[in-house]
Amino acid sequence: MNIVGKRYLYFTLSLLVIIPGLISLGLWGLHPSIDFTGGSYLELRFESPKETIMPGDVQSMMAKMGFESALVQTSTDGSTLFIRTGEMSNPEKNALEAKLGKKYGKFTEEQFTSVGPAVGREVTQRATYAVIAAAVAILLYITYAFRSVPNPFRYGTCAIIAMIHDVLVTVGLFSLFTHFFGWQMDALFLTALLTVIGFSVHDTIVVFDRIRENMRYMRGLPFDRVVNHSILQTLDRSINTQLTVLFTLTALSIFGGITTRHFVLTMLIGILSGTYSSIFNASQLLVVWENDEIGRFFRRLIGRSEEPAAV
Repeated sequence: MNIVGKRYLYFTLSLLVIIPGLISLGLWGLHPSIDFTGGSYLELRFESPKETIMPGDVQSMMAKMGFESALVQTSTDGSTLFIRTGEMSNPEKNALEAKLGKKYGKFTEEQFTSVGPAVGREVTQRATYAVIAAAVAILLYITYAFRSVPNPFRYGTCAIIAMIHDVLVTVGLFSLFTHFFGWQMDALFLTALLTVIGFSVHDTIVVFDRIRENMRYMRGLPFDRVVNHSILQTLDRSINTQLTVLFTLTALSIFGGITTRHFVLTMLIGILSGTYSSIFNASQLLVVWENDEIGRFFRRLIGRSEEPAAV
Protein backbone atom coordinates (compact mmCIF):
# COMPACT_ATOMS: atom_id res chain seq x y z
CA MET A 1 0.00 0.00 0.00
CA ASN A 2 1.67 3.18 -1.21
CA ILE A 3 0.23 5.79 1.15
CA VAL A 4 3.04 8.32 0.70
CA GLY A 5 2.72 8.27 -3.08
CA LYS A 6 -0.74 9.88 -2.87
CA ARG A 7 0.32 12.66 -0.49
CA TYR A 8 -0.93 15.54 -2.64
CA LEU A 9 -4.37 13.95 -2.76
CA TYR A 10 -4.44 14.02 1.05
CA PHE A 11 -3.34 17.65 1.09
CA THR A 12 -6.13 18.51 -1.33
CA LEU A 13 -8.75 16.78 0.82
CA SER A 14 -7.56 18.75 3.84
CA LEU A 15 -7.87 22.01 1.93
CA LEU A 16 -11.40 21.10 0.79
CA VAL A 17 -12.40 20.79 4.46
CA ILE A 18 -10.45 23.77 5.80
CA ILE A 19 -11.33 26.41 3.19
CA PRO A 20 -15.14 26.44 3.81
CA GLY A 21 -14.44 26.77 7.52
CA LEU A 22 -12.08 29.68 6.98
CA ILE A 23 -14.69 31.40 4.80
CA SER A 24 -17.27 30.86 7.55
CA LEU A 25 -14.88 32.30 10.14
CA GLY A 26 -14.35 35.39 8.00
CA LEU A 27 -18.05 35.91 7.33
CA TRP A 28 -19.78 34.87 10.56
CA GLY A 29 -17.15 34.22 13.24
CA LEU A 30 -17.75 31.92 16.21
CA HIS A 31 -20.65 33.54 18.12
CA PRO A 32 -18.98 33.67 21.57
CA SER A 33 -21.16 32.79 24.55
CA ILE A 34 -21.47 34.61 27.86
CA ASP A 35 -18.21 32.95 28.97
CA PHE A 36 -16.45 35.47 26.73
CA THR A 37 -18.85 38.35 26.19
CA GLY A 38 -20.39 38.46 29.66
CA GLY A 39 -23.99 37.67 30.53
CA SER A 40 -26.18 35.39 32.63
CA TYR A 41 -26.87 31.67 32.73
CA LEU A 42 -30.10 30.28 34.20
CA GLU A 43 -30.98 26.63 34.70
CA LEU A 44 -34.50 25.62 35.80
CA ARG A 45 -35.80 22.09 36.43
CA PHE A 46 -39.59 21.67 36.19
CA GLU A 47 -41.30 18.96 38.26
CA SER A 48 -43.98 18.12 35.70
CA PRO A 49 -44.44 20.76 32.97
CA LYS A 50 -48.05 21.62 32.14
CA GLU A 51 -47.10 21.54 28.45
CA THR A 52 -44.07 20.74 26.33
CA ILE A 53 -41.37 23.35 26.81
CA MET A 54 -40.53 24.77 23.39
CA PRO A 55 -37.29 26.82 23.22
CA GLY A 56 -38.84 29.08 20.58
CA ASP A 57 -41.71 30.02 22.90
CA VAL A 58 -39.30 30.86 25.71
CA GLN A 59 -37.14 32.92 23.34
CA SER A 60 -40.21 34.88 22.23
CA MET A 61 -41.13 35.49 25.86
CA MET A 62 -37.62 36.76 26.60
CA ALA A 63 -37.53 38.92 23.47
CA LYS A 64 -40.56 40.82 24.78
CA MET A 65 -38.56 41.45 27.96
CA GLY A 66 -35.64 42.90 25.97
CA PHE A 67 -33.43 39.78 25.67
CA GLU A 68 -33.55 39.27 21.89
CA SER A 69 -30.30 37.26 21.62
CA ALA A 70 -31.10 34.69 24.31
CA LEU A 71 -30.07 31.07 23.65
CA VAL A 72 -32.63 28.61 25.05
CA GLN A 73 -32.16 24.83 25.24
CA THR A 74 -33.96 21.96 26.94
CA SER A 75 -32.74 18.65 28.32
CA THR A 76 -33.38 15.36 26.56
CA ASP A 77 -36.45 14.60 28.70
CA GLY A 78 -37.74 18.17 28.30
CA SER A 79 -37.91 18.88 32.02
CA THR A 80 -34.89 21.17 32.38
CA LEU A 81 -34.51 24.58 30.78
CA PHE A 82 -31.11 26.15 30.02
CA ILE A 83 -31.01 29.88 29.25
CA ARG A 84 -27.96 31.91 28.19
CA THR A 85 -28.51 35.60 27.62
CA GLY A 86 -27.15 39.07 28.21
CA GLU A 87 -26.62 40.29 31.74
CA MET A 88 -29.83 39.79 33.70
CA SER A 89 -30.57 41.47 37.01
CA ASN A 90 -32.30 39.69 39.88
CA PRO A 91 -35.61 41.56 39.34
CA GLU A 92 -35.53 40.61 35.66
CA LYS A 93 -34.79 37.00 36.57
CA ASN A 94 -37.65 36.93 39.04
CA ALA A 95 -40.03 38.38 36.45
CA LEU A 96 -38.98 35.74 33.90
CA GLU A 97 -39.34 32.93 36.43
CA ALA A 98 -42.82 34.14 37.34
CA LYS A 99 -43.90 33.96 33.69
CA LEU A 100 -42.31 30.54 33.20
CA GLY A 101 -43.90 29.22 36.38
CA LYS A 102 -47.31 30.45 35.30
CA LYS A 103 -46.93 28.81 31.88
CA TYR A 104 -45.20 25.52 32.74
CA GLY A 105 -45.78 24.95 36.48
CA LYS A 106 -43.54 24.44 39.51
CA PHE A 107 -39.78 24.40 39.06
CA THR A 108 -36.51 24.43 40.97
CA GLU A 109 -33.78 26.93 40.20
CA GLU A 110 -30.70 24.77 39.78
CA GLN A 111 -28.26 27.52 38.86
CA PHE A 112 -28.05 31.23 38.17
CA THR A 113 -24.67 32.81 37.39
CA SER A 114 -23.51 36.05 35.81
CA VAL A 115 -20.18 36.69 34.08
CA GLY A 116 -18.86 40.20 33.49
CA PRO A 117 -17.22 41.26 30.20
CA ALA A 118 -13.85 41.68 31.95
CA VAL A 119 -13.88 38.02 33.01
CA GLY A 120 -14.77 37.02 29.46
CA ARG A 121 -11.80 38.95 28.04
CA GLU A 122 -9.49 37.35 30.60
CA VAL A 123 -10.68 33.87 29.63
CA THR A 124 -10.05 34.63 25.95
CA GLN A 125 -6.54 35.94 26.61
CA ARG A 126 -5.55 33.01 28.78
CA ALA A 127 -6.89 30.52 26.23
CA THR A 128 -4.83 32.18 23.49
CA TYR A 129 -1.71 32.12 25.66
CA ALA A 130 -2.33 28.46 26.49
CA VAL A 131 -2.49 27.46 22.82
CA ILE A 132 0.66 29.43 21.94
CA ALA A 133 2.56 28.04 24.94
CA ALA A 134 1.50 24.49 24.06
CA ALA A 135 2.67 24.90 20.45
CA VAL A 136 6.08 26.25 21.49
CA ALA A 137 6.55 23.53 24.13
CA ILE A 138 5.62 20.81 21.62
CA LEU A 139 8.03 22.18 19.02
CA LEU A 140 10.93 22.32 21.50
CA TYR A 141 10.20 18.90 22.97
CA ILE A 142 9.94 17.07 19.64
CA THR A 143 13.06 18.79 18.31
CA TYR A 144 14.97 17.65 21.40
CA ALA A 145 13.50 14.12 21.44
CA PHE A 146 14.45 13.57 17.77
CA ARG A 147 17.90 15.11 18.04
CA SER A 148 19.50 11.80 16.99
CA VAL A 149 18.05 12.01 13.44
CA PRO A 150 19.00 14.48 10.70
CA ASN A 151 17.05 17.76 10.75
CA PRO A 152 15.12 17.17 14.01
CA PHE A 153 13.54 20.63 13.73
CA ARG A 154 11.54 19.38 10.75
CA TYR A 155 9.77 16.79 12.90
CA GLY A 156 8.64 19.40 15.40
CA THR A 157 7.58 21.80 12.67
CA CYS A 158 5.55 19.16 10.79
CA ALA A 159 3.85 18.14 14.05
CA ILE A 160 2.88 21.78 14.68
CA ILE A 161 1.56 22.14 11.12
CA ALA A 162 -0.56 19.01 11.59
CA MET A 163 -1.80 20.42 14.90
CA ILE A 164 -2.73 23.71 13.21
CA HIS A 165 -4.57 21.66 10.56
CA ASP A 166 -6.68 20.02 13.28
CA VAL A 167 -7.37 23.36 14.97
CA LEU A 168 -8.48 24.90 11.67
CA VAL A 169 -10.73 21.94 10.85
CA THR A 170 -12.32 21.99 14.29
CA VAL A 171 -12.74 25.76 14.54
CA GLY A 172 -13.91 26.09 10.93
CA LEU A 173 -16.59 23.42 11.21
CA PHE A 174 -17.65 24.84 14.57
CA SER A 175 -18.08 28.22 12.90
CA LEU A 176 -20.36 26.65 10.30
CA PHE A 177 -22.39 25.03 13.08
CA THR A 178 -22.71 28.33 14.95
CA HIS A 179 -24.18 29.96 11.86
CA PHE A 180 -26.50 27.20 10.69
CA PHE A 181 -27.44 25.50 14.01
CA GLY A 182 -27.06 28.30 16.56
CA TRP A 183 -24.08 26.90 18.47
CA GLN A 184 -22.08 29.21 20.73
CA MET A 185 -18.40 29.14 21.65
CA ASP A 186 -18.05 28.63 25.40
CA ALA A 187 -15.36 27.51 27.82
CA LEU A 188 -16.07 23.85 27.03
CA PHE A 189 -15.18 24.54 23.40
CA LEU A 190 -11.71 25.69 24.49
CA THR A 191 -11.37 22.58 26.65
CA ALA A 192 -12.23 20.41 23.65
CA LEU A 193 -9.78 22.30 21.45
CA LEU A 194 -6.89 21.86 23.87
CA THR A 195 -7.72 18.16 24.22
CA VAL A 196 -7.73 17.78 20.43
CA ILE A 197 -4.28 19.38 20.29
CA GLY A 198 -2.98 16.81 22.76
CA PHE A 199 -4.46 13.85 20.87
CA SER A 200 -3.19 15.13 17.53
CA VAL A 201 0.40 15.55 18.65
CA HIS A 202 0.36 12.27 20.57
CA ASP A 203 -0.59 10.23 17.50
CA THR A 204 1.86 12.13 15.30
CA ILE A 205 4.73 11.40 17.68
CA VAL A 206 3.93 7.67 17.52
CA VAL A 207 4.38 7.68 13.73
CA PHE A 208 7.49 9.87 13.91
CA ASP A 209 9.05 7.60 16.51
CA ARG A 210 8.64 4.59 14.23
CA ILE A 211 10.23 6.57 11.39
CA ARG A 212 13.19 7.31 13.63
CA GLU A 213 13.61 3.63 14.50
CA ASN A 214 13.31 2.45 10.90
CA MET A 215 15.91 4.94 9.70
CA ARG A 216 18.48 2.89 11.64
CA TYR A 217 17.52 -0.44 10.06
CA MET A 218 16.54 0.70 6.56
CA ARG A 219 19.62 2.73 5.68
CA GLY A 220 20.17 3.25 1.99
CA LEU A 221 16.46 3.19 1.13
CA PRO A 222 14.70 6.35 -0.08
CA PHE A 223 13.19 8.39 2.71
CA ASP A 224 9.67 8.12 1.30
CA ARG A 225 9.85 4.30 1.45
CA VAL A 226 10.99 4.45 5.08
CA VAL A 227 8.09 6.77 5.93
CA ASN A 228 5.56 4.63 4.06
CA HIS A 229 6.74 1.49 5.83
CA SER A 230 6.54 3.26 9.20
CA ILE A 231 2.99 4.45 8.55
CA LEU A 232 1.87 0.92 7.64
CA GLN A 233 3.44 -0.44 10.81
CA THR A 234 1.60 2.03 13.04
CA LEU A 235 -1.65 2.20 11.04
CA ASP A 236 -3.52 -0.48 13.00
CA ARG A 237 -2.36 0.93 16.31
CA SER A 238 -3.39 4.50 15.40
CA ILE A 239 -6.82 3.51 14.12
CA ASN A 240 -7.60 1.14 17.01
CA THR A 241 -6.54 3.68 19.62
CA GLN A 242 -8.66 6.43 18.12
CA LEU A 243 -11.65 4.14 17.60
CA THR A 244 -11.90 3.48 21.34
CA VAL A 245 -12.13 7.24 21.91
CA LEU A 246 -14.59 7.72 19.06
CA PHE A 247 -16.91 4.98 20.35
CA THR A 248 -16.97 6.61 23.78
CA LEU A 249 -17.61 10.09 22.38
CA THR A 250 -20.34 8.79 20.07
CA ALA A 251 -22.12 7.18 23.02
CA LEU A 252 -21.84 10.42 25.00
CA SER A 253 -23.21 12.47 22.11
CA ILE A 254 -26.24 10.18 21.82
CA PHE A 255 -27.02 9.51 25.48
CA GLY A 256 -25.31 12.44 27.22
CA GLY A 257 -26.92 15.64 28.37
CA ILE A 258 -27.61 18.66 26.21
CA THR A 259 -25.10 20.80 28.12
CA THR A 260 -22.13 18.66 26.99
CA ARG A 261 -23.36 17.67 23.52
CA HIS A 262 -21.57 20.46 21.65
CA PHE A 263 -18.41 19.72 23.62
CA VAL A 264 -18.56 16.04 22.69
CA LEU A 265 -19.28 16.71 19.01
CA THR A 266 -16.39 19.17 18.88
CA MET A 267 -14.16 16.47 20.34
CA LEU A 268 -15.41 13.99 17.74
CA ILE A 269 -14.51 16.33 14.90
CA GLY A 270 -11.09 17.08 16.37
CA ILE A 271 -10.17 13.44 17.08
CA LEU A 272 -11.17 12.40 13.55
CA SER A 273 -9.08 15.23 12.14
CA GLY A 274 -6.15 14.35 14.41
CA THR A 275 -6.17 10.73 13.29
CA TYR A 276 -6.24 11.81 9.65
CA SER A 277 -3.51 14.45 9.98
CA SER A 278 -1.06 12.22 11.86
CA ILE A 279 -1.21 9.57 9.12
CA PHE A 280 -1.89 11.53 5.95
CA ASN A 281 -0.46 15.00 6.63
CA ALA A 282 2.38 15.18 9.16
CA SER A 283 4.44 12.29 7.79
CA GLN A 284 3.77 13.33 4.20
CA LEU A 285 5.08 16.81 4.96
CA LEU A 286 8.34 15.25 6.14
CA VAL A 287 8.70 13.56 2.75
CA VAL A 288 7.92 16.79 0.88
CA TRP A 289 10.49 18.66 2.96
CA GLU A 290 13.14 15.93 2.67
CA ASN A 291 12.75 15.76 -1.14
CA ASP A 292 12.75 19.57 -1.43
CA GLU A 293 9.60 19.29 -3.55
CA ILE A 294 8.36 22.78 -2.72
CA GLY A 295 11.75 24.29 -3.57
CA ARG A 296 11.88 22.45 -6.88
CA PHE A 297 8.36 23.62 -7.69
CA PHE A 298 9.24 27.28 -7.17
CA ARG A 299 12.53 26.92 -9.03
CA ARG A 300 10.69 25.45 -12.02
CA LEU A 301 8.09 28.23 -11.75
CA ILE A 302 10.82 30.92 -11.70
CA GLY A 303 12.65 29.21 -14.56
CA ARG A 304 9.55 29.25 -16.72
CA SER A 305 8.93 32.93 -16.00
CA GLU A 306 12.51 33.75 -17.07
CA GLU A 307 12.29 31.89 -20.39
CA PRO A 308 12.47 34.29 -23.37
CA ALA A 309 9.25 34.75 -25.25
CA ALA A 310 9.02 33.01 -28.63
CA VAL A 311 9.60 35.32 -31.57
